[in-house]
Amino acid sequence: MSRRQKDPLRPLTADERAQLARISRSHSEPAAQVAHAKAVLAVADGQSFTAAARAAGRRSGDAVAQLVARFNRDGLAALGAEHGGGQPKRYTEAEQARILREVRRAPDREADGTATWSLSTLQRALRRAPDGLPTVSTYTIGCVLHDAGFAWGKDRSWCETGTAVRKRKRGTVTVLDPDAGAKRT
Repeated sequence: MSRRQKDPLRPLTADERAQLARISRSHSEPAAQVAHAKAVLAVADGQSFTAAARAAGRRSGDAVAQLVARFNRDGLAALGAEHGGGQPKRYTEAEQARILREVRRAPDREADGTATWSLSTLQRALRRAPDGLPTVSTYTIGCVLHDAGFAWGKDRSWCETGTAVRKRKRGTVTVLDPDAGAKRT
C-alpha cells in the first residue's frame, strides 16, 4: 500500500481535463509536456504518483508529486518547461538594454581604440563606461546580442540581422531585408 499523499491533486475543471487530454495525445507538443499531462491525468484518475509516473513513461513518483504541487499552484502553466538548471540570468532588462545601446553606437577610434566592434572591444567599452557593467563577460555580451537578433559578420562588426551596409558608386547605403524576421525563426 502506498503512503498518503502530502499534496493531493485538486479537482480538475472540465476545461483543464479537456486541455490535459488534448496535450497528452499530441504529437506536436514537446515530449515533456505530453508526459506531464499524462501524469496529471493519471493522478486525477486515482492512480498513485508511482503508477502515474509509469503511465507517463517516467520512473520517479517524487517528480510526479512535485508536478502535482506545481499544478495545484499554477494550473496548466505547470506543464511548461522550467528553468533547466545552471546559473540564473544575472543581468536585468535595463543592463541588457545598456549592452544593446553600446553596440548600436558607432565606435570612436580614439576613445574605443577600434573602428568596428568585436566582443572584446565591446567588453572593454562597457567596463570603462561610468554607467557601464564592470564585470560583464564576452559570453554574456554575445548571448544578449544573439537574443536581440544580431549576427556576426566575418568582415564587419555586429550588425542587426536583415541590415547590410553596401558600397555604391555614390557612397554607402543601408539595405534592409523585409523578410529578415521570417528567416530568423
